[in-house]
Amino acid sequence: MTSSQQARDWPPGVAEELAAAWRQAPGKCLFLVLFAAWLALYHWLGNSTFGYVDSPSLFGWLRYAYSQSNDDEMGRYVPFAVLALCWWKRDDLAAVEKRPWAGGALLLALALALHLVGFLIQQTRISVASFYLGIYALIGMTWGWSMLKAVFFPCFLFVFCVPLGTLAESITFPLRMLATSITTWICQHILGIDLIRNGTQLFDAQGTFQYEVAAACGGLRSLTATLALSSVYAFVTLERPWRRLLMILCAFPLAVAGNVLRLTLIILAAEGFGQKAGNWVHDDPWMSLLPYVPAFLGLSFLGSWLKEDRTKRVDPPQPGSPVAPQTQ
Repeated sequence: MTSSQQARDWPPGVAEELAAAWRQAPGKCLFLVLFAAWLALYHWLGNSTFGYVDSPSLFGWLRYAYSQSNDDEMGRYVPFAVLALCWWKRDDLAAVEKRPWAGGALLLALALALHLVGFLIQQTRISVASFYLGIYALIGMTWGWSMLKAVFFPCFLFVFCVPLGTLAESITFPLRMLATSITTWICQHILGIDLIRNGTQLFDAQGTFQYEVAAACGGLRSLTATLALSSVYAFVTLERPWRRLLMILCAFPLAVAGNVLRLTLIILAAEGFGQKAGNWVHDDPWMSLLPYVPAFLGLSFLGSWLKEDRTKRVDPPQPGSPVAPQTQ
């Protein structure tokens, strides 16, 4: 066998598969034109808050917003995750019936209206949401309602692209209060540590250690990561909507459990070895991964518990019931 024949027999690479999928996609030129126009709109008329970023581009504002908070930084990588998941589902997407759908224009009009509102009231987060909603609408306009249903996930992950900024405080403060309350109860009633809580401050009666659960340690980053992970896990492994919703909702208690675990270990180290030991647990990069342990373990347990048997189950015949004749 010649080398050219061997090359033809090899499985195609990613580049070849991507090129083949693009050639087979109907309406790709229309989608590219609409997508380019959509990008141009948000580049030249995407941001009206020039006091923060001296640029009319929504993408310039996003770059600034992601750089201001570690809790929002994950948003810059979400589009790549969406593309990767679309590629992973390429066989399913290729099998979907594709034809233009007029209803996509209504969804696009809604996205434009949201952007207009966000632009006029200088709430760029609304424009960010409208930008990704518009991309979803363009998919529907070009390839139809069936395609919209097929790409609902991973496009659902675009919600994590919207930066929270100062709105994060309304989320982190209740998380901080909840985590400190649970940690105090565990230390007092289970571990026997004389821990005192004052708001989000934790200290012992002797004054040997004292910690403030600041906003940066409120658990928003672990909550966002756990929500994203549970969403991917739910949509990839489960079929029924209620199972998916249950797994996504469980991200909230799992994120709180992870933060409580980290706080409890800090208090244990400080109680046994002093403030410096607790500071080491707080500052060590490996120990900072502890909040994700309950998330991984919890999602693994939920995944096995909620796992669906996709094989058709046939109940055995009951005693005395007629048996269907078998044909050769």
